[in-house]
Amino acid sequence: MIIAVDGPTASGKGTIAKALAAHFGLPHLDTGLLYRAVGRQCFIDGGDPDDIADALAACAFPDSLLGDPELRSEATGGLASRVSVHPAVRQALYKRQRSFATQPSGAVLDGRDIGTVIAPEAEVKLFVIASVPARAERRFREMEQAGREASLESIAADLEERDRRDATRAAAPLLAAEDAVVLDTSLLSRDEAIARAIALVDLIRERG
Repeated sequence: MIIAVDGPTASGKGTIAKALAAHFGLPHLDTGLLYRAVGRQCFIDGGDPDDIADALAACAFPDSLLGDPELRSEATGGLASRVSVHPAVRQALYKRQRSFATQPSGAVLDGRDIGTVIAPEAEVKLFVIASVPARAERRFREMEQAGREASLESIAADLEERDRRDATRAAAPLLAAEDAVVLDTSLLSRDEAIARAIALVDLIRERG
């Protein structure tokens, strides 16, 4: 079984995907981390994330970079959104994601184009959304706990800009697959969102 979990930044898709993987005993891949690694490597190289040559060169990042805590920062998230607009970058990372999705054991992948590009044949497709205020509040709390300084206003503005960039890019724009089930987590707690997602997966599997 392949479970595709798509949605915008801070919607809760990563938390939900990890919980689904644990519940159903499936391996999990946060595909956004791959793009964050490319963005981070581009920064380390002194490259321009908006330049296709620099972004493509950064796709050769070492596997060790995936363990860098800086990948979770807001700055790296912004870089990831910028390098991901390049079709060549998306193609360079496609094979890696596709291989993970099609392993015999099945898999759970979360990202922005899993159900539409990486695994359009996925048996279960969830599109997780949340309002910008709800997402900004969540990210603000995460940054507070991590000891990072930020304002709700700046976080909300950054989320809106990333949404715009992700939704309007020419290559694999952020959108729900036609057969995806939308899950709005704006008013749900972490545990409520996970429980709702598990129930949706069970329902979709029952319907076949």
